[in-house]
Amino acid sequence: MASAAADDSPSAKKWLPLEANPDIMNQFLWGLGLSPDEAEFYDVYGLDEELLEMVPKPVLAVLFLFPITPEVRILARLISDSDYERVYFLKQTVGNACGTIGLLHAIGNVTSHIKLVEESFLDRFFKSTAAMDPLERAAFLEKDREMEDAHSVAASAGDTEAPDINSNVDTHFICFSCVDGGLYELDGRKTKPVLHGPSSPSSLLQDAAKVIKSMIEKNPDSNNFNVIAFSKKE
Repeated sequence: MASAAADDSPSAKKWLPLEANPDIMNQFLWGLGLSPDEAEFYDVYGLDEELLEMVPKPVLAVLFLFPITPEVRILARLISDSDYERVYFLKQTVGNACGTIGLLHAIGNVTSHIKLVEESFLDRFFKSTAAMDPLERAAFLEKDREMEDAHSVAASAGDTEAPDINSNVDTHFICFSCVDGGLYELDGRKTKPVLHGPSSPSSLLQDAAKVIKSMIEKNPDSNNFNVIAFSKKE
């Protein structure tokens, strides 16, 4: 499983990169207040329709790990300021934290659909940051030692040996969420969420897969991609 990092975070602080491993992500978030009975992360084994149909439904968010290369670009329009408050978004200011940022984006946009353990870390985090802007949320996360410690434990639990914290990791996590009928790309390196057109909870996985395919096609020489679905348990 590949690990994820960001290449341009402004903070001097760095975390160990998080492995693209649903089991690790589940244990990580269950320990922070996501109930195992509410939702779980699953590998997406391919982007063909028959493989997408194998993913447990309903899908709440899609995480995508990809190599950071000049060939990988998405053409999409930024959302307008008037739409901005509808989407939970935070900037990434900690190096190698993109995996955890992706997980927070996945949960932060579906807090009305899943139950978090009351007074757990996640419950307190989203309540505390609800009225903040993306940079304020980033600063709040950067100073949170509980999350930093939990991330470190999760990043050290992968199948592959964690790289040196100061090494350059050339892959990056982003999240796709459906908010108010739109498919949004949430990338902590960017200044705002990116709108990719209409979507719905029932078509989120397929809609995200189309965008992901376009990114993969722009980088045909790499196999370093991972797609992970965050699905609600029924």
